[in-house]
Amino acid sequence: MPRPLLAGRTYCLKTFGCQMNLHDSERVGGLLDDCGCIEVQTIDEADIVVFMTCCVRENADTRLYGQASAVVSAAPAPHGQRILAVGGCIAQRDGAALRKHIPSVDVVFGTSALASLPELLEQALTGARGVAVDTIEEGRGFSTELPSHRVQAFHAWVPIMTGCNNFCTYCIVPYVRGREKSRVFERIVAECEQLVHEGVREICLLGQNVNSYGRDLYGEPRFADLLRAVGETGIERLRFTSSNPKDLSDDTIAAMAGTKAVMPQLHLAVQSGSTRILKAMHRSYTREEYLDLVERLRRAMPDIALSTDIIVGFPGETEEDFEETMSLVRTVGFDSAFTFIYSKRPGTPAARIVDDTPHEVIQGRFERLAALVAQLSHDSNQKDLGQLVEVLVEGASKRNDRVMVGHSAKNQTVHFELPEAWDERDIVGSMVDVRVEEARTWYLRGTCEGDPR
Repeated sequence: MPRPLLAGRTYCLKTFGCQMNLHDSERVGGLLDDCGCIEVQTIDEADIVVFMTCCVRENADTRLYGQASAVVSAAPAPHGQRILAVGGCIAQRDGAALRKHIPSVDVVFGTSALASLPELLEQALTGARGVAVDTIEEGRGFSTELPSHRVQAFHAWVPIMTGCNNFCTYCIVPYVRGREKSRVFERIVAECEQLVHEGVREICLLGQNVNSYGRDLYGEPRFADLLRAVGETGIERLRFTSSNPKDLSDDTIAAMAGTKAVMPQLHLAVQSGSTRILKAMHRSYTREEYLDLVERLRRAMPDIALSTDIIVGFPGETEEDFEETMSLVRTVGFDSAFTFIYSKRPGTPAARIVDDTPHEVIQGRFERLAALVAQLSHDSNQKDLGQLVEVLVEGASKRNDRVMVGHSAKNQTVHFELPEAWDERDIVGSMVDVRVEEARTWYLRGTCEGDPR
């Protein structure tokens, strides 16, 4: 419903962090669209600037502060008054105190307060009460009930739960997203059915730990049941994230292998290859248990592509611990990995651990790991050289509008030149078969064969 104070105002939405933030941003966009606002691409064009933030790593704070300063120095707002709103995890963590770092902030809304954004913006526009803040968590429904402004018509994020009960010692997420809270099974399936009806071809189920989905509602996890049910909606591609190894059951593995829509790809964060460090992280599995899980996955799905997260320099990590991580990475042979230097997050147990390991030692370890991961990614992509891979087309390359970009079933980035007879507008959201002629570390390149479908 258009709101007189907001209708006609332009908005620019900037998103940092995880897939849950991407989904929340789509809901914020949907809310602003419903209010009569108009999306623009740059801060200079915007009356309302919204940052959806992440606080998992320290550089996320630094990035936000830098971007917020750019808002102050931007050209005058089209309607004379520019509102700066900050949502997401940093907003939830800091609340009104965020103004100490960003004096120009007008609106602060937490991870459970998306629906209150229009009212908060109106308060800011009328100057009703200084900075307008809402970080209340209790009694709020899921953001999935809000309208959505999807970035891609053929792809949808579908949250199945929020929060996390694991309290890994380095992680801030349980403190800003709260405890695990699952959506009702039937509502998730109904939403997926509706998305398929609207033409969505790929769905990604979201949660901080999808493997424990349903435990709070049904007394035991029902993620395997959910995978099978969503797979029966007619969706062509089904993915999910994030997946904690300690809760990945044999039933879920069987559901992955037995559900045609589930893509042969899994992100399975290990964080460290040292059992001693895993215990200090409160990850609740050992090195051996992780390797056994990988073996069971590959028995069920021999072609599965595995990606992971790894932290280097967790407090107390020794050279021996790090070598165990390197050894595990070689043993598993990950197809890709996200590697990070440990970032101290105030309020987490790990932040209290004293560690005197020199930064240059940690940096050296990080570089050795990054080199190994790059080599493994390159080697993995060579397996598809000369093969025909199915690609979901997402759009044109930013560097060349005649080169299209999409992702394979294994989530590899794939580039191909747009055939002369095809129009970009007609094939975005289509499936095409690409014969791989070049396999690089971070992408595949090839030529289309056959028609889009």
